Amino acid sequence: MASTTQRMAELGIVLPTVAAPVAAYIPAIRTGNQVWTSGQLPFADGRLPATGKVGSAITAEDAATYARTAALNALAAIDALVGIDKVTRVLKVVGFVASDPDFGGQPTVINGASNLMVEVFGESGAHARSAVGVAVLPLDSPVEVEVIVEIAD
Repeated sequence: MASTTQRMAELGIVLPTVAAPVAAYIPAIRTGNQVWTSGQLPFADGRLPATGKVGSAITAEDAATYARTAALNALAAIDALVGIDKVTRVLKVVGFVASDPDFGGQPTVINGASNLMVEVFGESGAHARSAVGVAVLPLDSPVEVEVIVEIAD
């Protein structure tokens, strides 16, 4: 069976450099056989690709792409802490969507993150999930994603 690193290479998925924290926290922490990430924004090349509310300034389709990017940043934080090949199961994805008051498509947006987990980890990437609409996120980001994984020792 191919390692996660090999599977990602076959899929053309490259983990970015871990995004530097924008406040007083660390990108990921291990407890027992789990790694919990801090909320990850969709930084690409050190900047947010867009800001604003989903459903007005940003389309749901674009926001799903940003959720995927935020999830990649979460995987990068996991990789930097313990190595991505130690992940045995994705347990939970929590997604926050800065939403226009009339927008109700948060689950579709966070599918961008969820679909990535299944791409990368196969059946072990299927997970519990929350998709929450919020008024505003840090730096006016359209999305934020947290990931909890189980790891092998």
